[in-house]
Amino acid sequence: MTTSTTGTAPAVPVVGDPVPDHPVLAALAAVDAALASVRETQPVFMTTRQKKQALLAAHRIRAQFAELQARLLASSSDVAEADGASDVASWLSHHTQCDLRGSKRDLKLAQGLDARYPKVAKAMADGVLSVEHARVIVAVLDALPAVVSLEIRDKAEAELINRSTEFTPDEIRRLGRRILEVVAPEIFEDAEAKKLLEEEQSARKRMRLFFKNTGDGTTRLTGLLPTSEAERLKTYLHAYTSPRHANGEYGEADTIPYSRKLAGAFCALLEHLDPHRLPLHGGDATTLMVTITLEDLKTDLAVAGLLGDKDPISASEARRLACTAGIIPVVLGNHSEVLDLGRTDRLYRPAQRKAIRLRDQQCRTEGCRHPAEWCEVHHLKPWSQGGRTDLDDGVLMCPHDHHRIHDPTYDWQILANGQIRFTKKQS
Repeated sequence: MTTSTTGTAPAVPVVGDPVPDHPVLAALAAVDAALASVRETQPVFMTTRQKKQALLAAHRIRAQFAELQARLLASSSDVAEADGASDVASWLSHHTQCDLRGSKRDLKLAQGLDARYPKVAKAMADGVLSVEHARVIVAVLDALPAVVSLEIRDKAEAELINRSTEFTPDEIRRLGRRILEVVAPEIFEDAEAKKLLEEEQSARKRMRLFFKNTGDGTTRLTGLLPTSEAERLKTYLHAYTSPRHANGEYGEADTIPYSRKLAGAFCALLEHLDPHRLPLHGGDATTLMVTITLEDLKTDLAVAGLLGDKDPISASEARRLACTAGIIPVVLGNHSEVLDLGRTDRLYRPAQRKAIRLRDQQCRTEGCRHPAEWCEVHHLKPWSQGGRTDLDDGVLMCPHDHHRIHDPTYDWQILANGQIRFTKKQS
C-alpha cells in the first residue's frame, strides 16, 4: 500500500504488502489515508475553537504514534539481522536517510520503555505523556542509584508521570534530581550525596575545551565544564553585564542581545586578569606581546601583529588594550628596531583607580549609569600619543563604552559637565 500522490510530496510506501495483513499495518494504512484526505485542506479557514481542538489532538496523537514506533523498534532486531545492519536504528537511518543519532536516541527510548518502564509507555499510548517528557523520565529513572529498589523505582515512575501534566520536560529534569526526596525520603540524603560525588568525579574526567579559528576574525569556543565551575563563570560574567540599573534608566547597551553581552563580559574578564598572579610560562608571567610601528599605532586603519603564530589585530584594538589589559606593546621604528617596550606606568595603580572611582562614581558617558565597580579607567589622551597615567587624564567607562571610544567609526567630545558624548561618523 502506498500513500496518495496528491500534492507535491513524492509517494512514500508505508509497507511493502499491497494488503495490510496485521492490525498494526492496518492502523498505519488508515492513518496514512486519513492524512492524505486532508493534505490540501488549509487550517487557516478553521475557527479558533477548531484550531485549539486540532492542536491538542495532534499533540496527543503524536505521543501515541511515538509509543507505537517505540514498540516497533523494540521488537525489530530481526529486521537489522536480516539485512546485516548493526541495529534497527542503523537500518532505519539507511532506508529513510534520517539522522542516525536521532534514530539511536529513539531506539534507546524504545528499549527503556519495553524493558523497564511500562507505565511511561502506557501514558504515551494514552496520549497524556509527550515523547519529550518520556525521554526525560527514562533518563531520570536510569540515573537512580543501583541500590534503589524496584518498588521505589515504580513509585518514582508514577510520580514523574503525574507531575508531567503540570511541568515542562526541563522542569521534570530538575525535579527528577530530587525525586527520591518525594518517594523515599529515608534514603534520599545518602543517595544524593553519593550521586553528587559520582557526578563531580565524572564531570572532572569528561570536561573539555576546544578552540576553532573560523578565519573571519572570530574563534568558536565549545566545551564541557563541571556545573559548579560553569556557575562560577556565569557569576563572574554577570558582574560585567550590568544587569541592573539603580535609577531605572536604560541606555544603548541595554538593546544588545544578552548572549552578546556575555561574550563581551568574557572578553572583559580575560582583559582584567592580573598577569602577575598567573602561572609562570617560559620564565615569565603569561603575557601577550603586540608589535606595531609608531606611525601605525597613531592611525585607525593599521594592523598590529601578535608574537607567535596568531592572527593580527587592528591598531584601534591595540590602543584599547593598552588602557587596561596585561599586554606589552612593542613599538617598532622604520627598521623594526624596538623604540618602546611598554611603559613603566602605562597602567593605573590600584590607589589611582580607587581615587578615580571615588571621583566619577559611574561611567562618564552621557546617559550611562553603570556604577564604578563595573567600569574601567580610560586614558583621555591615548597612551599611544604620549598620554600620562595620572588622575586628570583618567575617566571611568563601562566596557561597552570603552570599546566604543576606541572604535574609529565614532567621534566623541567632552561636554561642559565632564560627560562624554558619542556621535556616529557619517559614512
